[in-house]
Amino acid sequence: MTKDITINNYILNTVRLPSNTSDNEVKIIQGAYRIEYLMEDVRVSYKRDVNVSVGGLTIDAKEGDLSSLPRWVAKILLDQGTVEIPDNHVSAYISRALNRERIAKPHDLSGIDTDFYIRVNDYLEGLKERERENLIVSMNSFIASRLEKIVKLAAASPLSPELKEKLSAEENELYILVHNSSSTFKQRVLKKFV
Repeated sequence: MTKDITINNYILNTVRLPSNTSDNEVKIIQGAYRIEYLMEDVRVSYKRDVNVSVGGLTIDAKEGDLSSLPRWVAKILLDQGTVEIPDNHVSAYISRALNRERIAKPHDLSGIDTDFYIRVNDYLEGLKERERENLIVSMNSFIASRLEKIVKLAAASPLSPELKEKLSAEENELYILVHNSSSTFKQRVLKKFV
């Protein structure tokens, strides 16, 4: 069973009730990082005059003004055609991460931010179909490379603090899952010798 928590058409969290605990944990972690991401301030440029007050948030801006708003508010105003959100070099941020991983040694993971995949998905939502498809192809290659490295590392040793710094929240959970499953498998096949 799935329950989506939605505020103004923005899905903040998806909770899958008991079936696969590790999937549950990843969903909860993703939801927490997504909320944190949506709460971050983002620069906006107003396309028309705005004077609104909701709860503790008041926006009084003229056409052409620049200001910072929580991302979730900016997205709502963007959907209404009231503001523009400058790219803020998200494309360059993603390209740098893809390139760092591409040139990393076969046994070494490049570092990415904890909320990297949340940022990528948010960016993908705003792209045109062709641009989105191109980035998805690149992301699939990126994910396959990281997945291969994570599985090899996780099967060999527990997660170190240095390696944890290089992983996204989702990859961190994957690492722990693979390591625990690998350890359990080794114990089962070698029984009392491990």
